[in-house]
Amino acid sequence: MDYKEDLEPKMDQNFVAVRYNVEIEGPAIKPEEDHDVRNILPDEEPYRSIALAVLHEDREASLSNVKKALDEGVSPIEIINKGLMKGIDAVSLLYTKGFYFLPDLMLAGDGMMEGVKECEKVLGHKSETKGTVVSFVAEGDPHDIGKNLIVMFLRAAGYDAIDLGRDVPTDDVIKAVKEYNPLFVTGTALMTTTMTVFPKVVEKLQENGLEVPAIGCGGGAVRKDFVESFPMSVYGVEAYHTPKLADAILKDKKTWKDLRKEYSEIVGEFVPEYS
Repeated sequence: MDYKEDLEPKMDQNFVAVRYNVEIEGPAIKPEEDHDVRNILPDEEPYRSIALAVLHEDREASLSNVKKALDEGVSPIEIINKGLMKGIDAVSLLYTKGFYFLPDLMLAGDGMMEGVKECEKVLGHKSETKGTVVSFVAEGDPHDIGKNLIVMFLRAAGYDAIDLGRDVPTDDVIKAVKEYNPLFVTGTALMTTTMTVFPKVVEKLQENGLEVPAIGCGGGAVRKDFVESFPMSVYGVEAYHTPKLADAILKDKKTWKDLRKEYSEIVGEFVPEYS
């Protein structure tokens, strides 16, 4: 086949797919130049540099900027609240807008947590949190990306997220509830064979006379109708919804029944599963 003779005349550049139409959408911009991100990021130093290091997923710069600020006598609490948290808030925003992806979240989260740990060394204790949330992956399930995201979003929002890990025995979940008395529990499962753990957790809690405000259940295999077939549970659609659900429990005293009824309103966006 002669390319020039047979194919080239048939090609029409108007129908060639491109990733961006620069003429319409404008040139690429840096993440900090996004209009909504600009409203989040601090202007004052050293907080801006710390936030930008998180936004740029630069773990070394994040840790270096935090250490420098601490050496200069800046309050570790202010570094966390005005710098690190603002950076991860911007990352979360870009993720919800579809500009950042899972690797971005993980790298930015690592940078933020390294900075938080450095601040906690100076504080001599863990930084103050809103409340405690226990997170686990269902027994028999080794897939923990969803749980890791949930933990990251919770910690970024100021919660003490107790990470039980993956393939967590049901009895260990019950022990954690007894030990930490969490305001929220989250469980994830990727497989249909492991999502059946969730009603067993509820059953075990009831056997032990325990109750939590809500158990958020989510993951690739999980569906809303299944989750709502047993009490204490709410179907978690997106990992980034978790802090908003926790806030609703903490601030507005919402129960699992309330979360089911008001899910879209609580997370502040249209959610097809709850339409």
